[in-house]
Amino acid sequence: MVFEITIQIRVANFQKGLHWYQLLLGKEPDFIPHEGFAEWELIPGSWLQVAEGKPSVGSGPLRLAVTSIEDMRDKLRDLEIEDVEVHSREGVPVKWCTFSDPWGNYIGLFEYLNKEEEANRAKEILKK
Repeated sequence: MVFEITIQIRVANFQKGLHWYQLLLGKEPDFIPHEGFAEWELIPGSWLQVAEGKPSVGSGPLRLAVTSIEDMRDKLRDLEIEDVEVHSREGVPVKWCTFSDPWGNYIGLFEYLNKEEEANRAKEILKK
């Protein structure tokens, strides 16, 4: 039985990567077990690790659900990520975008179009 997930992203410069991901996620890491390594629990049981090392360019994307892609696009501009195009398609219940961090790791954001569905999904996930 799978009950938890951890995804690791590598960055060539740990201090810059730590700062960049703190700004993206809007919080300090939840756990820094040793130099060159930090972890954020994004939702209960789902961890993002940022580790110093050779980036896996083109990996991913790691897709994160957000409540407002537009608000996150503003935050991305602060992180020097420009020209993020938001996509949608008939029959798909979300809009989404994909970009890469400064080390080439692909990251995506998605937002539920139906806010009631979004609230129900968040409630279901966060109660577990």
